[in-house]
Formats: sequence, C-alpha cells, structure tokens
Amino acid sequence: MQASQALYAFINEHENDDLAQLLLAADRYPAIDVPFAVEQIRARRSVREKLPLWYANRSLLFPSKTAVEQCSSEQTARYKQRLIQNEKHLCDATGGLGVDTYYFAQKVNRISYVERSKVCFDIAMHNFSQLQVQNITGYNEETENVLPQMQSVDLIYIDPSRRGESNQRVFALSGCEPDLVNILPLFLSKAPKVIAKLSPMLDLRHTLTLLPQTSEVHVVSAKNECKELLFIVQRENKSREPDIQCINYTTEGSEQSFRFTLSDEQSTEHAMSHSIQTFLYEPNASILKAGAFKQVAIRFGIEKIHTNSHLYTSEQLIPLFPGRVFQVQEVFPFSGKLCKTIHRIIPQANISTRNFPLKADELRRRTRIADGGDCYLFATTLANNERVLIVCKRKP
Repeated sequence: MQASQALYAFINEHENDDLAQLLLAADRYPAIDVPFAVEQIRARRSVREKLPLWYANRSLLFPSKTAVEQCSSEQTARYKQRLIQNEKHLCDATGGLGVDTYYFAQKVNRISYVERSKVCFDIAMHNFSQLQVQNITGYNEETENVLPQMQSVDLIYIDPSRRGESNQRVFALSGCEPDLVNILPLFLSKAPKVIAKLSPMLDLRHTLTLLPQTSEVHVVSAKNECKELLFIVQRENKSREPDIQCINYTTEGSEQSFRFTLSDEQSTEHAMSHSIQTFLYEPNASILKAGAFKQVAIRFGIEKIHTNSHLYTSEQLIPLFPGRVFQVQEVFPFSGKLCKTIHRIIPQANISTRNFPLKADELRRRTRIADGGDCYLFATTLANNERVLIVCKRKP
C-alpha cells in the first residue's frame, strides 16, 4: 500500500471539513482520490479517542469504517497484553486493522498476522511498517489454509467478524466469520492456547457451554460500557471451572477489578435490605454482564434491595466498591400523582431505571424532569415489591 505525500497533505488540510461537501467538490482535486481521502478523514475522527497513538501518527491509513468500529481500543489492546505469559509465537488469525497484532507484537518474539481481505491486509502491513514493527509476518490468506503450514505456534488469537450479509451486525457465534466452534479443533491442534475476543452481547453462560475448554473469561468495560468478552481456551483444560475476571476502566482512568466463579455465585446466599439506607451502589458494567450479583454483595458487605434490581445499599460508606457510589437524599413512593409534581422538587436529574415498568425516557417524559445536572434519580423496585424513586448525589 503506497500513499502519496499529496494524499497525506490533503487529508491533513481537510480533516475538519464537511465531508459531504468535500465529496461534491471532488472534481476540483483531480490528482486526489477524494472518496478514499474522505474515508480516511472519517476513520481518523473515529479513532481520535479510541486509538490516540495511531491518531497522532499522520502516516497511518485505515481500510474501512467497519474495521475501525470492530477494532480494539488502545486501552483494551493493552489489557490483552496481560494475557500473554511465556508464549513466543502468536498467530492473529483474523488480523483486521491490526491493532491487537501491534500490541501483541510488543510482548512476543514473533507474530503471524493473517487477513483474507486484500485491502485490509495491505493497509495493515503499511501501518506496521510506519509504526516500525519488525517481528510481524503477514499472510493474505484464509486462516484455514495458512494455519496448518505454521510451525511451533504457542498462541492463537481470534476476533471473528460480527458482520453478516448486507453488512448487518450478528452476535451468535455461529453467525460470525469464521465460526469459532467449528474452527476451534484446528486451532487447538496447532496451539495449546486460544484467546477469543467475542461480542459483549453474548450470554456468558451459554457461550461457556459452546466452549467447554475455557479456563478464563475476562469481561472488559470502559467508562461503564461493556466492550469485550475475552475467552481463554486451553487444550489441556478438561474440567477446571473458569475464573471470571471483571475489569472496568473508569472515566477518571482508574481500574476496577473483581474475580469470581459461577459456582461461587450460584452457591452464595446474600442479605436483602428492607429499606434504602444512606448509600446506594450500582456495580460496574463488567460485573453486571458477568452476573456476579450475589458475590459483589457478600464481598463488600452490602445488601441487595431486590433480587432483580441489582442495586445495593449500606449504612456505612464502602469507598472501594467497583462501580458507582451514591449518597441517598430522599426516597419517594412511586405514583402517578408524584409523576405530575416531582419536577417542581427535582427540575433536573440523570434518570436510570432498574427492575421498573417504565424505561428511563418514558419516565422522563412523564415527570418532565430535564436531563443532566449533578442529581441522580433511580426508579426501581424494593424487596417488598414497592416501587420507589431514589434521589441521590454521586460520591467522588
């Protein structure tokens, strides 16, 4: 993949332009592939926060909006570096944009980058060169064809494409390309360990039944949004129950972690609160996705307010809780009459609903409470099935 200095200059000059207008004016720039340049500008806007190091490098190119959307962020790619132990040769079986490949290359001696798309492959190899990475060998091939020829593969990484026909999103493993369940026997015949990055929309327990040799699951969130499910599958793991590691990177940049097993969660009994106490707790997105609803209550000595609400309360502050912590200001029994008048008391709030018959948008419409501010309002159901509105302030 070769890009002219004129193309780079054009992208830099027009990176803040109206892209629709730029396309309409393409005839004014006969020496430039304007549609390609526009695609690059659009992609660069998408990676500004997601891949700050790559965004800062003006010589990098991007194959498509889809590739940019599915690629790992710099933050989650760095997290995956932790999953490397003593492996020397890693094969990235679905290389894509190459973000994970690039960061894995910093931890192993040798990387085999496999990508079937010629456009994506050429751009990735161009980027590796610009980033001055020397230990990546590229294969523009189908994984099934090239993998049997490789020798001494210690670890295979796969991020199956979650785009089906007509570029529609798919979530089931069987709908992704390649089908991980079908290709896994080939992978484990070549390498003792496989790391699979899967859709955060998947059901964790069901996926474990499809991948029974899983030894670890890492549920990774950033700013309280679940980003990745990482399944570590090992050839020799026949019976050991997988550990589940929940990781959340907060808005402030700190890291919250929580580890448990599903059998721990299933066997746990926890206390239920009969009232809302001084503090309210909302577990981060990774814990909620993994389903550690009872374990988090036991570990931190807090009480659940309802089996299905996934909110917790305590009289004493738990400062290191892995999630958001609020100080309760007031609790209102919910009613239609309250909906009509509460905006006079609370004109503005961040509204969330948990185990409640109304969605947040509908509740906002009915109450006429403006969005935003530093007040938080949780609409939920208590253990006695009473529906309430909890007004609180976020603890820093």
